[in-house]
Amino acid sequence: MTETWEPAGAGVLRLPSGRLVRGRGLRRPLPAGPSPAYGVYLLGERPPETAWESRWLRWPDFRLPADRAEARAVFGEAWERAAAERVEFACAGGRGRTGTALACLAVLDGIPADRAVEFVRHHYDRRAVETPWQRRYVRRFAG
Repeated sequence: MTETWEPAGAGVLRLPSGRLVRGRGLRRPLPAGPSPAYGVYLLGERPPETAWESRWLRWPDFRLPADRAEARAVFGEAWERAAAERVEFACAGGRGRTGTALACLAVLDGIPADRAVEFVRHHYDRRAVETPWQRRYVRRFAG
């Protein structure tokens, strides 16, 4: 059975393949509707426990992932799972780290790396991917 975010609502990014991935800020209340099946939490410190399966990717605010090889593996797993499950990415505010991760998923989904930030800003949040080094990380993600 497929457990995706249907229909795509606020905070849900539709990738070109049709995969749906929710992005959100953990400072805000959990959105109404179904819970994710899998969550990826992008924080400098361990996130709170969830009722669903989750991964913590150590990623300080306004920075880049602490372990880039681990980040690539986590993004790949999340992208695969998003084909049939409700997957969410979240950081404290839901823009910088979350937007950067969503842009990397867009690259995995076939968006050229030099257009992935623009894609996420257009389809998820116009202020996603907050720093120059986050934008550079996405541009180099395909390589």
